[in-house]
Amino acid sequence: MSNNERTFIAVKPDGVQRGLISNILSRFENRGYKLVGIKMVIPTENLLRQHYAEHVDKPFFPKMLNHMMSGPVLATVWEGKDVVKQGRAILGATNPLNSAPGTIRGDYAVDLGRNVAHGSDSVASAEREINLWFKKEELVDYQLSQLSWIYE
Repeated sequence: MSNNERTFIAVKPDGVQRGLISNILSRFENRGYKLVGIKMVIPTENLLRQHYAEHVDKPFFPKMLNHMMSGPVLATVWEGKDVVKQGRAILGATNPLNSAPGTIRGDYAVDLGRNVAHGSDSVASAEREINLWFKKEELVDYQLSQLSWIYE
């Protein structure tokens, strides 16, 4: 299969607390992407500082850090054709007010600081984020039985 890649998608504490896990996961499953890693974690400050390294010096970072450490995060890895770009499309714009209805953020979020989910923004970011949140042995390689019904 061409352009097969992996992405990191996290359901943030607000998404977990609001009971949106199954709604968010089903969007990716229904699209035909394969779940290859999943775990519930309460992220440490160190992990979040690495994950959001490009934002550490920005004024909003302390508030975002506190929010992300406020409760459990569902960390997931999805695999499939163009999954990084398509994953971002499924999530919608980072600011929920700019997200179209039918996207996760467009359907379930209002404020930027409570946008329910994170998705990798590039293949390079996805690889870095997956390696931060998951050990290699926590990712599962398997053949999706529906593969021939999803891909030509």
